[in-house]
Amino acid sequence: MRILIADDHPLTLMGTKVFVESLGYKIEDVCSNGITAFNLILARQPKIAILDINMPGMDGLEVLEKVHRQKLPTKVILLTMHKEMTIFKKANQWGVSGYILKENAYDELQKCLETVKKGEQYISKNLENDLVIDNHSAGQNYAIDKLTFTEKKILELIAQQKTSKQIADMLFISEKTVEGHRTNIIQKLELPKEKNILLIWATKHFK
Repeated sequence: MRILIADDHPLTLMGTKVFVESLGYKIEDVCSNGITAFNLILARQPKIAILDINMPGMDGLEVLEKVHRQKLPTKVILLTMHKEMTIFKKANQWGVSGYILKENAYDELQKCLETVKKGEQYISKNLENDLVIDNHSAGQNYAIDKLTFTEKKILELIAQQKTSKQIADMLFISEKTVEGHRTNIIQKLELPKEKNILLIWATKHFK
């Protein structure tokens, strides 16, 4: 069974590769960003793709969505540090086959691979207690749900008073791309076009 692994942290990437190989699986490709991961899935169609959610280029959720929309046969397992209910729901919506918190990865990855191999879904056993509901009202939740994972991440960084250049450097994207995301976020949240409106909104909702 051919497997692809994508993670932007070299130590995590190689650690996962060695661990999965020790279970007797063949790792076909490893990569460190979402765009490469999706292109490899498209070209080689591995049986399973183990993806970190937070990656440059294209995050794991966006790769999962593309795999789902294009009806590719590759099963996607997401490894994540995120415990937010909205992220989990989005992954579920796009047909995720496995969802594991990184802190429990080595305890659960073997069981997850066995489950996914049988065509069943595996959700981390620790996830049910760990999932937290975002601290927003229902209306705010609806607004934030319209944003992509990357847009949410940019909002969090804006709340930390990071500049567009700092955000670009942190997410390995161009400053122009960050500005484009800012414009999209303002439109999706239906915010007035006022100076520093995103900083004001983000500071209020991402405490």
